[in-house]
Amino acid sequence: MSVVRLLLSTLRKTAGILTVIVVVIAVALYYFEDADPGEDSSMAEGIKSLEENFRQQNKSCFLLGASGETGKVLLQELLECNIFSKITLIGRRKLTFHGKEYENVEQEVVDFEKLDDYSASFQGHDVGYCCLGTTKAKAGADGFVRVDHDYVLKSAELAKAGGCSQFHLQSSRGADKTSSFLYLKVKGQVEAAIEALGFDKYVIYRPGVLLVDRQESRPGERLAQKFFSAFSGVFPSMSIPVQEVAKAMVTHTVLQPKQKTEILENKDIAKLGKSPQK
Repeated sequence: MSVVRLLLSTLRKTAGILTVIVVVIAVALYYFEDADPGEDSSMAEGIKSLEENFRQQNKSCFLLGASGETGKVLLQELLECNIFSKITLIGRRKLTFHGKEYENVEQEVVDFEKLDDYSASFQGHDVGYCCLGTTKAKAGADGFVRVDHDYVLKSAELAKAGGCSQFHLQSSRGADKTSSFLYLKVKGQVEAAIEALGFDKYVIYRPGVLLVDRQESRPGERLAQKFFSAFSGVFPSMSIPVQEVAKAMVTHTVLQPKQKTEILENKDIAKLGKSPQK
């Protein structure tokens, strides 16, 4: 028993030391992150006029994944900013909405297993937003690949063929097509495959742990959210509120692209997502 107690005591001390080290490193990273308040202020001042100019162009968009956590918030941001004359939700089932703000929201119900049969649903849109995704735990490895890669890529292909010039993809922090981890590998592969389609503007968003009250049960993700939410000030590059992701996607829509493909890591998303839009 004494050996067990000694082992447990040692483990507790080791865990405590490691926690302190991680926190110290994270705090150091936080305070040494470059910040340019002047640049933020200047960008915020110009966003309103950019939105008005964009609004006058009478553009339309489509949104994939509107029933998901990011998609739901993104839809609300799009409605509040009112930069599109028409918003089309593309999904496997029709969603129920109430209120006058949804008058310009249309819905297209598709079978993602037969997307070629629904090519008309992807025609005539200027901008596309993709928040479509699942998890290996929920859909299995094959199901995850089918949704996060096959469905997403096919949708992007149909959108490009239908005249869409701007595509915004919600990906993940650490996405890498050469990764040994299935999740990150698939995310990286679909990023690269869509880039090859040649959209005039293609923006990839790689958020960290999304801070959100998710309706469906994901125990591991829920624990991560609680941890990073409690230490969000210490780990600014590891987590982000879903509202900031949605705001960043809407804000970036009206910005002039620096290059055809842009990748926004968690820090970049937070910076853009905190910029005043109204």
